[in-house]
Amino acid sequence: MFQRIGTAAYKADLLNTIAICDLLNNPQNNFKSIHIAGTNGKGSTSHLIASVLQSAGYKVGLYTSPHLKDFRERIKINGQMMGQKYVVDFVKKYKSDFEKIEPSFFEMTVGLAFDYFKNKKVDIAVIEVGLGGRLDSTNVITPLLSVITNISFDHTALLGNTLEKIAIEKAGIIKDKIPVVVGETQLEIKNVFTHKAKQHDAEIIFADELFQTDNSNYVGEGKQFLSLDIFQNNKLKYEHLLVELLGLYQQKNLKTVLCAVDILNKIGFVLDEKSIRAGLKNVVNQTGLLGRWQILSQNPLTIADTGHNEAGIKEVLFQLSKTPYKKLHFVLGMVNDKDVSPILAMLPKNAEYYFCKANIPRGLPAEELEKLANAVQLKGKIYNSVAEAFLNAKNNAQANELVFVGGSTFTVAEVI
Repeated sequence: MFQRIGTAAYKADLLNTIAICDLLNNPQNNFKSIHIAGTNGKGSTSHLIASVLQSAGYKVGLYTSPHLKDFRERIKINGQMMGQKYVVDFVKKYKSDFEKIEPSFFEMTVGLAFDYFKNKKVDIAVIEVGLGGRLDSTNVITPLLSVITNISFDHTALLGNTLEKIAIEKAGIIKDKIPVVVGETQLEIKNVFTHKAKQHDAEIIFADELFQTDNSNYVGEGKQFLSLDIFQNNKLKYEHLLVELLGLYQQKNLKTVLCAVDILNKIGFVLDEKSIRAGLKNVVNQTGLLGRWQILSQNPLTIADTGHNEAGIKEVLFQLSKTPYKKLHFVLGMVNDKDVSPILAMLPKNAEYYFCKANIPRGLPAEELEKLANAVQLKGKIYNSVAEAFLNAKNNAQANELVFVGGSTFTVAEVI
């Protein structure tokens, strides 16, 4: 199970997924879908697109991973998690068949999601890639639209140790004559996507070449929103667009989402400005998205964010630099199957760190984390659990100080 043990659970082919889909009578062919890959932002982008579709009145399936608290977060329709009974009945019904196939946890979950979306007759399902793209279990669908948010270094042991190799894996979701949106133009790998799209006769659009953002700030009393203006080809398209996700990095995802919405409108969906505004403003409420620059409390200001690779942490640090506080209390837990040293080297030296290990086999022991952190001049104490670290950070922080929880999805999950 990749979420718990990491690389050893990863299966680099689609044979089991194909066998499961055959067993289930290929449910993936019975509903329309959008397929979303990328290193960072694919979760937010998936939820934002789903929320816009929901606001327009569509019945929307949403498949994402990993979950934070409840397995059923991975499979939702209109923001509602699938019922426990459906999971139990599915496993009971197919247990002996699965024992012959020997699928991974992820492969079985993909089968469950597809079966659920087919049986519940969704209008469209937003399907987030688990890892990579080309060999990901979700890559048996033929979507109406493919989306690739961006490429940076993550899971290099599985996907390759250069941006080009990683881009080739993500580009594996590009299909014949299916339009593809790429969120961020990265000059060193742009040709990977344009070449692949050309091979498949697929229209390709780079969202950040079409859309620009400006005037971003926070508005709202009691409940805050990210407010910004959106320009399309340098002409104002949406003024004071309100987004329920507060990370400044969401500006990149918004360009991707609005580009995807444009294409969906061209291929028969009706997503007007009212639906777009409502979907973005109510994304957390409508989809249940957690852990994206999530404000947990105000006094002291306490924020959690699941950013965990170099590019994700860079965005987190940029946002921290824009947040006023007197002192930073950083609850930090990481995983043991990545080289975390480059990330630790990026973190602020003047913060107080609370080193901990999430309660999964993949967690990096707090003692090892402290040793690696000390090597780059980060100072703090070791705690026996995420909960203990968090409690101490909250107790130590004064009213004008900031408690931040991050380093891995699993650390954030335990706090939420």
